Amino acid sequence: MSLADELLKNYEHVIEEVTLVPSDEGRFEVNVNGRLIYSKLQTKRHAEAGEILGLISKMVD
Repeated sequence: MSLADELLKNYEHVIEEVTLVPSDEGRFEVNVNGRLIYSKLQTKRHAEAGEILGLISKMVD
């Protein structure tokens, strides 16, 4: 299951828009409802398994 599929499966009721931005330049960003949730450029690492879902869970609680 892709990250976008997993996000929509778990948070479809609160997510209006999901934007995943991959690139060849080491950029991987996840925006939810126009808000930056995760940035590989800022953290200097890949997200760990479940980390992005956890960040969204905190956002909607």
